[in-house]
Amino acid sequence: MSTTILEISEEKIDIAALQRRRIHLAVFGHGTVGKAFLEQLFERQEQLLRNKNLEIVVFTVANSTKALFQKNGIDTNWEQDKSSQGSSYSVKDIISFAKLHTLENLIAVDNTADAVFTQNYETLVENGFHLVSSNKHKNTHSWTEYLQLRDVLKNNNKSYLYETNVGAGLPLIDTINLLHQSGENITRIRGVFSGSLSFIFNEFSEKDSSFSEVVKKAMTKGFTEPDPREDLCGMDVARKLLILARELELKVELENVSVQNLIPKALRNVDEETFFESIQQLDHPYLIKKKNLKKDIVLRYVGDLHGDLSKEDGGILQVSLQETPKNSMLGQLRGSDSLFEIYTESYGANPIVIQGAGAGAQVTARGVFGDVLRICNKLN
Repeated sequence: MSTTILEISEEKIDIAALQRRRIHLAVFGHGTVGKAFLEQLFERQEQLLRNKNLEIVVFTVANSTKALFQKNGIDTNWEQDKSSQGSSYSVKDIISFAKLHTLENLIAVDNTADAVFTQNYETLVENGFHLVSSNKHKNTHSWTEYLQLRDVLKNNNKSYLYETNVGAGLPLIDTINLLHQSGENITRIRGVFSGSLSFIFNEFSEKDSSFSEVVKKAMTKGFTEPDPREDLCGMDVARKLLILARELELKVELENVSVQNLIPKALRNVDEETFFESIQQLDHPYLIKKKNLKKDIVLRYVGDLHGDLSKEDGGILQVSLQETPKNSMLGQLRGSDSLFEIYTESYGANPIVIQGAGAGAQVTARGVFGDVLRICNKLN
């Protein structure tokens, strides 16, 4: 790439460097999603610099115990460097580091699943950070805390993007937000919100396998949490449904969501080892459900937001296992795809349908990367 150089009093000024937009990221969490996000970013860094004159610098990467600081940016050797150079830290240390080195255009990227960590969001925003998060806990805390963060964001002119909170890499929240803000009356949102449960019931409905075998297969593919009860209890879907309800400005709490727990009561509170030793207890009740299905009917675990959504307290939020016609949109799902039906007043009985990969580190990381780029495009 050619570079224009301007000479003034024997000093050379790199014009391209002056025009370059430099963005500084603090990345929290480097599990499967966090690692995938960093890999995707490193793969694209040169192309973004070449084509967009956009330089994205990761000045720190941290987990719950240690952080690696590099003012000029970490590189692909970050794991080795963090192992040898990482140090214990607090969020205040990261803020101080950014101020010490006068780092501008700051974005905090939260790829943890830690509810406690989200308590730092307001502090980060008040100290100059925009927020991108695949962590959905902040958006499902109390309504008071939900509004408090929005006030802090508004007062500090900062953005908070969290597209991956519900649909992994699918453009769901943005679509719903645009419809709502434009005055479109959304009357219902319904769908299969969990890629892991989509896979489990797609497999179970179509194949001659026991329910426990299908759950183990989903675990092997990395679709579920290490303890699949975190998926089977339905709370992940409940949180996603709550987030969508709040995008419509409905004043609702997590306890307002009616949730069908798919785990037998005897296995809900035992330790992981005992659960896996007893996982075959899942087989009999689900075999009965399967045998009782009518022809061309399949099982789907569905989130459903309906009622009078024009009133802040009018929404009904339900998460349950449902019998669905095989030829319906939900019934035709395959693999780990998620599907969302958005019903509006203008579109009538024909919903807007958004469908695609609903599970996996790569698609979630891609969604996080997309949110980072959306904020980058707003920054000078």
